[in-house]
Amino acid sequence: MLHDRILVEIDRDAGERRSSGGIVIPATAAMGGRRLAWARVTAVGPNARSVEPGDRVLFDPEEKAEVEVQGELYVVLREKDVHAVAADRLGEAETGLYL
Repeated sequence: MLHDRILVEIDRDAGERRSSGGIVIPATAAMGGRRLAWARVTAVGPNARSVEPGDRVLFDPEEKAEVEVQGELYVVLREKDVHAVAADRLGEAETGLYL
């Protein structure tokens, strides 16, 4: 990876959702606004400061570049395109990282 780019693998469970009333909402259903997606970080560039491999990140799926590596589909993002980071290393006392 180069500069501040990160390579992520989109969560497989991000497809269908279930409403609070139990109605299944398919992944292809149109939403009123933009919907952000979660992904797991696979690799990071040398200048990425706040993200490490294994973290989960929240990003806008419309601002992505997909790449296929050995038959697996990944997404390449700039670190500035990450909206939130969820990581075990942050601990329970931390509020999170600010990007």
